Amino acid sequence: MQTNNATNFDEYIVAFPAEVQEKLIELRTAIREEAPMAEETISYMIPTFKYNGALVHFAAYKKHIGFYPAPSGIAVYEEELKPYKYAKGSVQFPLNKPLPIELIKRIVRFRVKENEAKSK
Repeated sequence: MQTNNATNFDEYIVAFPAEVQEKLIELRTAIREEAPMAEETISYMIPTFKYNGALVHFAAYKKHIGFYPAPSGIAVYEEELKPYKYAKGSVQFPLNKPLPIELIKRIVRFRVKENEAKSK
């Protein structure tokens, strides 16, 4: 990840090359579609969606987009995430391949429901 002192999503995204910006915008749009009520903020120097707590984060790196849906968001979709490098709470989507937008949307929907349940 390049050092990025962005204070909002737009500043974060424009700091990257055009082809990376396209993927970041696509990812942001997909998350926004599934969580329109979520607040956009910068946490840990990366874009973060908050809704009843942290929902998901993402970040751009030299060769991939990091997506951070919490350990639960990875565990539930582990089988579908097998083509990607992933760990307890993160997954790497290579920059040289299309983003799995439908999978990302399902993970975000899961996280929205999870955070709603926790807030009750």
